[in-house]
Amino acid sequence: MKIGYVCTNYNNTQFTRAAVASLVKNIDHEYQIVIVDNNSTPDNVTALHRLKDEFPDITVIFNPDNSGYFAGLNIGINHLRSHHSDINYMVVGNNDLTFRTDFLQSIVRHKALFQTYPVVSPDVITVDGIHQNPHVIHGISKFRELMYDLYYSNYYLGRCIKWAASFTQRVSDRRDEEQWETGQVVIQGHGSCYILGPLFFEKLQQLWAPTFLMGEEYFLSKQVNDAGMSIYYEPGIQVTHHWHATIEQLPSRAVWEMARKSHKTYREHVKIF
Repeated sequence: MKIGYVCTNYNNTQFTRAAVASLVKNIDHEYQIVIVDNNSTPDNVTALHRLKDEFPDITVIFNPDNSGYFAGLNIGINHLRSHHSDINYMVVGNNDLTFRTDFLQSIVRHKALFQTYPVVSPDVITVDGIHQNPHVIHGISKFRELMYDLYYSNYYLGRCIKWAASFTQRVSDRRDEEQWETGQVVIQGHGSCYILGPLFFEKLQQLWAPTFLMGEEYFLSKQVNDAGMSIYYEPGIQVTHHWHATIEQLPSRAVWEMARKSHKTYREHVKIF
C-alpha cells in the first residue's frame, strides 16, 4: 500500500526535519512526502533546501503566500494526486509530528476501516504523554458554546475567561480524551493529524478550507457528515505531537484574532439555540 504524507511548514523547519527523519525509518513501505512551505523566512527556506539535499526523495513546494493550514495542505494533496494518482491513503497535518517506526504498518493493519470511513483520526500523544484524541465524541454543550461566544466577543474578556478557566480546569475540561483507549466513531478528531483514505478522495477530493487557521476539526467534520459519512478514531495508530510548535511563532493577539474569524464562520453553521 502506497501512503503519502503532506504537511505545512511555517518558520519551524526543525520540526519538519524531525517529522521526515522519523517517517523515513518506516522501512519496507512505499511513501511520498510533500512539504508545503507557507512563505517562511529566508533562513527557514535555506533549511528546507538542506533538508531536500538530505532526503532527495521528498518534495518541497515553496508557496509564495501563506495560504493557511487546510488550504496549504490542499496544495500538497493536489500535487500528490496529480503526480502519484495511485496514492489513495494520505497522512495529512502538522509538521510538528514524529512517527514511530511501525507507524505506516499500523495503518496497513487497520486498512479495513477505510472501507467504511473516509477519515481515520489517530491517537495523538503530546511529548508530555497527554492524549489529544478523541477530540469531540458526541458534541459540545450549549453552555460551552456560549462561553466560546463570550471568549471571542472581546480580546480582554477572552483573556479573563482563559485565566479563570486555568483555575477550574479540573472540573471544566471536557473528558472526551479519557476514552483514548477506545476506538469509535467521533464527531471531531484532533486537527494535528488525519489519515485520508480512498473514500475521501472518491467523495470529497480535498479538505474544506473556509478559514485561514483554527476550527479545522469542525470544518472537516461537517464536510464528512454532509457527505453522509463519519470520522473514526483508532487508538491503534499513534503519533507524537510537539504541541503548538507553529502557533508559538505567532503573537497571542494575532492567534486570538484568527480564531475569532474562524469562530464567526463556525457560528454561521452551528447555532446555540
